[in-house]
Amino acid sequence: MAKQFQKIEPHLHRFIAAQRMFFTASAAETGRVNVSPRGTDMFRVIDDTHVLYLDRTGSSNETAAHLMADGRLTIMFCAVDGPPLILRLYGRGRVLHRNSAAYAERLATLFDNKAPLGARQMVELDIDLVQSSCGYGVPLFTYEGERPQMNAWATAKGEDGIDAYWREKNQRSMDGLPTGLFDEA
Repeated sequence: MAKQFQKIEPHLHRFIAAQRMFFTASAAETGRVNVSPRGTDMFRVIDDTHVLYLDRTGSSNETAAHLMADGRLTIMFCAVDGPPLILRLYGRGRVLHRNSAAYAERLATLFDNKAPLGARQMVELDIDLVQSSCGYGVPLFTYEGERPQMNAWATAKGEDGIDAYWREKNQRSMDGLPTGLFDEA
């Protein structure tokens, strides 16, 4: 049932565009494996072998720490409505820091130079394998809408409050690995 591809084929581009959520999975050589759900509003397909998402503030910054330590990243989409399908994008990821030229270029070209309050970095994936599988075991769900809490939280914190939060909660992973959040470009 599983099929492997060297790039995102056109029918898989269409599948990605129809999704509302994806998951990232990362790990360092030791410590915990991290899996995080994310909304696709901040996800972009750059080309057939590169994708990127604008990463908003979270309670930790595990993916960034794991990418600094190891680099492996998997992004998974699964259909929760319509025809069943699971799609995994495997490869090497890297963080684009807010103060870097690469971040500014990607923000301009992929996000119309607009980042939501609380955008802390971007994560880019260089894909080395694309795999689809049946998705028959994924339950059906109905999309109701986006949650308003992320924007409300960021607005209540303000830029200074978000910066303080990053300094307190997002500079080290739960296993003590550095995230590089305040590293220079």
